[in-house]
Amino acid sequence: MRFLPPKLYIKFHYEYFTGKKLSIDNPKEFNEKIEWYKVFYRPKILNNLVDKYAVRGYVENKIGKQYLNVLYGVYNNPKDIVYDKLPNQFILKTTHASSYNLIVTNKESIDKIKINKKFNKWLSVNQYYRTGQEWAYKDVPPRLIIEKFLKNDEEVSLIDYKFYCFNGVAKFLEVHLDREQDHKRGFYDLNFSPLPYRYVSIEKSISTDVEKPSNFEEMIKLSEILADNFPFVRVDFYSIKGKSIFGEMTFYPSDGRKDFIPDEYNKIIGDYFELPKLEKRQKVITKI
Repeated sequence: MRFLPPKLYIKFHYEYFTGKKLSIDNPKEFNEKIEWYKVFYRPKILNNLVDKYAVRGYVENKIGKQYLNVLYGVYNNPKDIVYDKLPNQFILKTTHASSYNLIVTNKESIDKIKINKKFNKWLSVNQYYRTGQEWAYKDVPPRLIIEKFLKNDEEVSLIDYKFYCFNGVAKFLEVHLDREQDHKRGFYDLNFSPLPYRYVSIEKSISTDVEKPSNFEEMIKLSEILADNFPFVRVDFYSIKGKSIFGEMTFYPSDGRKDFIPDEYNKIIGDYFELPKLEKRQKVITKI
């Protein structure tokens, strides 16, 4: 089914994951609008912004290179990686797909033959067909990048701060804790107070107090600059000892698969998302 025409495919995709019928001509809920976004919102710049290497140029131009993680290299072939020249700890990611990451905390312990096979498998995957026809990823060249290993001394693993921005304005954020051991998530308002909705089980939701980062207001401001005039984009940051470090930009969170709980918030959050209008005889939107 992943090779069906986009307008037809997203109807099956949406119903399968949410149990609801998609109203493509009049979407109201957040994930309905994400499905619409995949098909009809196609400015070419989106291909660069979801590319974990190409987006660095956009970030440097908009807010400055000081907010980028240190880059050790970009590779078309894993055989080109010279591990002897890398530090003992680093992060390896694919540029073209989601969740293809490898955190190396001791390079002496890695099996290079084994992980190169994994990398080759990752590089052979097209994110557009792998998931729900997320258009922005369709033409992103598959590459590997290696970046500096990030860690706060007091944290088991990094905290992700994911700002949901609508027409260049951050409305709320999602926080991810302890991805490596006991991954928990929760939504917060811009005062860093917990919000009454979720999209994961209670067991996977944050139930403890989370300290507001000292650079929280800066991360909001930077997210809004990067979000600019896009109808919607999620902008991710890390806070490393009070320093803001850019993570990524995402136009289709969770591929539009996860509805908010309670259900009423799907419409409430959907109302933040003002879709651009297709002009007469216009098939897709190609300009911001």
